[in-house]
Amino acid sequence: MDEQTHAALTVERRGAIADVVVQQGAARVSELAERFDVSPATIRRDLETLEDGGALRRVHGGAVAVEGEAGSSTAPVSVSSRESAPSRSEQGVRIGQAAVELIEEGETVFLGPGSLSLEVARSLKSHRDVTVITNGLEIAHWLAIHTNHRLIMTGGQIQDQDLALVGQLARSALSSLRADKVILELDGVSAVEGLTQDSLPQAEMAQMLIETGSKIVIVVPPDRVGGVAAAPVAPVTSADVVVTAREAPSAYLWDLSEVGVEIVLA
Repeated sequence: MDEQTHAALTVERRGAIADVVVQQGAARVSELAERFDVSPATIRRDLETLEDGGALRRVHGGAVAVEGEAGSSTAPVSVSSRESAPSRSEQGVRIGQAAVELIEEGETVFLGPGSLSLEVARSLKSHRDVTVITNGLEIAHWLAIHTNHRLIMTGGQIQDQDLALVGQLARSALSSLRADKVILELDGVSAVEGLTQDSLPQAEMAQMLIETGSKIVIVVPPDRVGGVAAAPVAPVTSADVVVTAREAPSAYLWDLSEVGVEIVLA
């Protein structure tokens, strides 16, 4: 690849990255590296250049959108780069909307980190009078910018994978807070193996939240229904409701309903 072609591809990629961050509100380095098939170090250089141009603001592990600065990259964003930027998952949007229908006006809701949780937050934009507690940096940023909901953030150490706040500070904050509903995104929901999570720190947080006695709502991608992740969280009967997409395997959904878990299909 000659130098001119490489420079052109870099310009196009940076424009597409700026579009992704603006559309989603935030993005992780690992997510962008996978989407654009480049190294995390390349993405970090791209984000640094875009931040210098005012297109976004870097945070630990990724970047967040700058309100009112959509498309203000130092590099021109072509129509082709906009068209090639990944869109939000249609399944995720449906799951977020279905989960929000379970929330009553005036309730306090804990909303954990994750891409499906972000869709729940987006759907809360049209919801009135809710207090949201979260340990998700992406969640908090989107809600603070786009809604007037009361927002409470835990402290804690940022985990690169999904900008989750974890550790002792986060656990300490949650020990003094109560929510009517807890909405958690998990990596595995199985009638046999229970609720599981790939991240051990997040699994520990989930265990603590489940023990509070709040109504537990689990949001899970359809391809993870029946799946098992690395860290155990709790028996599946600890979940009051599981919200997923209608594409989830019917056999696994039947198994969940047989043990008494309410299923909501979006």
